[in-house]
Amino acid sequence: MALTLIHAHDLPAADTADAHTLLLANDADAQTVSLDGITLVSLNFPKFTDGRAFSQAYVLRRRGFTGDIRAHGDVLIDQLLQMQRSGFSSAILRPDQDAVHGQKLLNHYTGFYQGDAHGTPRFQHAA
Repeated sequence: MALTLIHAHDLPAADTADAHTLLLANDADAQTVSLDGITLVSLNFPKFTDGRAFSQAYVLRRRGFTGDIRAHGDVLIDQLLQMQRSGFSSAILRPDQDAVHGQKLLNHYTGFYQGDAHGTPRFQHAA
């Protein structure tokens, strides 16, 4: 699943959250939150060193959530590859981040040996 990059200045000034959007706090348990009718889960990065949203995204994908999982807050292009692999499908970049360079970083690797939220590893140990 490709990660869609959204630049902060491209968003409307007003909050566009609706009944189908879940704004999930960093300390919320992603395993127990109701996803009925939800098409967008927005996960916050209050600062780039706070990685709890990575775990929340992974848990949501493992639970079978197929909607948009969006990162917002202190989102740097350095985090984008890990976001994509953790299950995020979109990210709102911090205003000082370059979306073109971020996309180049996402396209740099074509495969991984480790599994992620979207698939199995390239090589699996035979049992």
